Amino acid sequence: MKAYQSEDGLYEIEARLVDTKPFAFQRISLPDPLPPGEPLHDLSLRLTVDRDYVVRAVEASSDATPYSLCKETESTLSVLVGDRIASGWSSTVKTKLRGAASCTHLMEMLIPMGTTAFQGINGVQRERQTTVDTSKVPVQVDSCYSYAKHRSVIQRYWPQHYQPDSE
Repeated sequence: MKAYQSEDGLYEIEARLVDTKPFAFQRISLPDPLPPGEPLHDLSLRLTVDRDYVVRAVEASSDATPYSLCKETESTLSVLVGDRIASGWSSTVKTKLRGAASCTHLMEMLIPMGTTAFQGINGVQRERQTTVDTSKVPVQVDSCYSYAKHRSVIQRYWPQHYQPDSE
């Protein structure tokens, strides 16, 4: 997965999944097995998001799939346009695309693309930022194991937000 800022100020988040087998794989859709190392799936996704993490476009490319019908799922992803990548992104993606609504692999790729968007966009925005307001509670607090308010990372970098473990 990769994140880029485009010339128009929007951000492109790209992901690719290539599924190969080290052995000949018998597909039920074709009489001949897929040779070792040839992709059963070769899927690419691009999310275009704005600085507020709102999805402006979703594009998919299914260069290798087990069934030609699978390529039709590329158009199902447009239901995410207008949604915001934020807390609950995984649930939004699963609710709109689970089961027969879309391709399971494309749906599963979209979930970590949200994290990639945060990392990429925040990286660009931080690079432009000259000062950090340490009086505000950073979004990192309690966002993951290392950033738990009772852990050493918070104690070191944001001591005013550190709270010793109550146990």
